[in-house]
Amino acid sequence: MGFLKRDDDHQAAAAEEAQLEPAPSAETAPHAGSYQAGSLAGIPASGRERIERMKQEVARGFFTSDLSVNEFLLVKQAGFEPLGLVLGSSIYHIGFQQAMWNQNQEMSVLTQAMYHARELAMTRMEEEADQLGADGVVGVRLDIGRYDWGVDLAEFIAVGTAVKHRSGELHRAPNGRPFTSDLSGQDFSTLLRSGYRPVGLVIGNCVYHVARQGMLASLKQVGRNVEMPNYTQALYEARELAMERMQAEATELQAGGIVGARITERSHGWGSHVIEFFAIGTAVVPVAADHQIEQPALVLPVTG
Repeated sequence: MGFLKRDDDHQAAAAEEAQLEPAPSAETAPHAGSYQAGSLAGIPASGRERIERMKQEVARGFFTSDLSVNEFLLVKQAGFEPLGLVLGSSIYHIGFQQAMWNQNQEMSVLTQAMYHARELAMTRMEEEADQLGADGVVGVRLDIGRYDWGVDLAEFIAVGTAVKHRSGELHRAPNGRPFTSDLSGQDFSTLLRSGYRPVGLVIGNCVYHVARQGMLASLKQVGRNVEMPNYTQALYEARELAMERMQAEATELQAGGIVGARITERSHGWGSHVIEFFAIGTAVVPVAADHQIEQPALVLPVTG
């Protein structure tokens, strides 16, 4: 993808600008997109027609779900009824940013683009769930699709199953949005039985350019075991920024912690020295003072 450019005529100016930029931090992270209850902004006419059909299906007790059989039964056992499969998507053109070949730096334009596109997809998924009267969305998947007809474009997709508590207990996030979670049905059920509930899927990201090493430094390391501090520090900082931003989102949701957190690393076709670190997890809050933790069951696999 043609997002990066190296031009010798502009390297001096770019280096001067980079020296004036403040060091990246969690406070410079992108912020969540606007959510409006009842809004269908960004959802095409066919999507709105599907939602209207789903409302009628929910009224007669019919649902769609991407939960497995075990997940479906455990979610129902936990007191929730699946309502329908909800999704949101955004096809996004990612802007231009120049990188110095010998400088470690966050690619702020790319960071903002990747975050905003995911947030648009997630917000539309939440708005679909809101239309169905759901308390939240479980089993959320965030995927990125690429197509031959748009080499500079990427589709960001959020998919999950909207659920509602059977007894009418409100399980939405403190900000009024339906809760989202990427936990499996089994983990979701275990979490609820243990005295916690999810409030939102929290994310943080950082697109980072890792500087190339000069010829002289490379020659000094030929045949030696030696740490590459330039690379170590670059990747360490990028991961830290992604994790801090994920934690900052959880703090905004007034969460007590994050479960199932993980970090993925992908280059998305930007080149070998530009990589995105993406942190994601489910923010949770306690709902009971005493937490009854179930004893783990011994499971012996029968496969070799």
